[in-house]
Amino acid sequence: MIKTKIEWCDSSWSPITGCYHPCPYCYARATANRFKGCDIAESGAADTLVVDLKERLKVTNKDGVTRNAAYPFGFTPTFHEYRLDDPRTKGFGKTIFVCSMADMFGSWVPEEWIVKVFDACKAAPGHRYLFLTKNPQRYIDLYNAGILPDGDEFWYGSTATTADVPVFWSEKHHTFVSVEPILGPFNSEDGLKTMGNTDWFIIGAETGNRKDKVIPKREWIEGIVDYAKATGKPVFMKDSLKPIWGDDLITEFPWEEEE
Repeated sequence: MIKTKIEWCDSSWSPITGCYHPCPYCYARATANRFKGCDIAESGAADTLVVDLKERLKVTNKDGVTRNAAYPFGFTPTFHEYRLDDPRTKGFGKTIFVCSMADMFGSWVPEEWIVKVFDACKAAPGHRYLFLTKNPQRYIDLYNAGILPDGDEFWYGSTATTADVPVFWSEKHHTFVSVEPILGPFNSEDGLKTMGNTDWFIIGAETGNRKDKVIPKREWIEGIVDYAKATGKPVFMKDSLKPIWGDDLITEFPWEEEE
């Protein structure tokens, strides 16, 4: 578990890393591959390979320097089981972003991994756990199977880069939508209706220097803000929006902030 620069949480915890979503703007893939230890999957391999690690691995570089391997197999989905006790033993702050370097609910992730992460959260109830996925159907499947926790400390997020992307919301669970990066307009009532009655909106622009990087228009952001105001939901704007929105970013939370 580490302190993080992500503005809407206190720390990040990654018992699972890696992902098979083909997002061209993904910062996590570039980071993991930069610090990988070795390759175990050939380019173009089937999106089914996953690795279960019981103990931390070390790697030695060409200069003979040995270090802990945070992402020993790059962005190949990996379960770092040795990290499960981190929220209980290391706790950095109240709000924890779980699996910021993965999609924990991707179709390739074994259900056993997810259950073990939930159990670790339950063993350290003093935190607020935020999850985020591009596969919100997995939340529904887990709920139907009686696996998805519904306590106040669990918050389930869906990534929606455009207004037509389905998201998860539930009267029995805390939910939020992360519109990051925002890639199109959110100013149509029909599109915004897919957001349902979610509890919170996070908005951010694409970062980095990708050739086809999308620069959002102000009216795209205004569509979400207007919808949130109309439905009484808080909005949190990330710093990446400053060039478009200005310095007066809205930074609201759906819970009361602790001193």
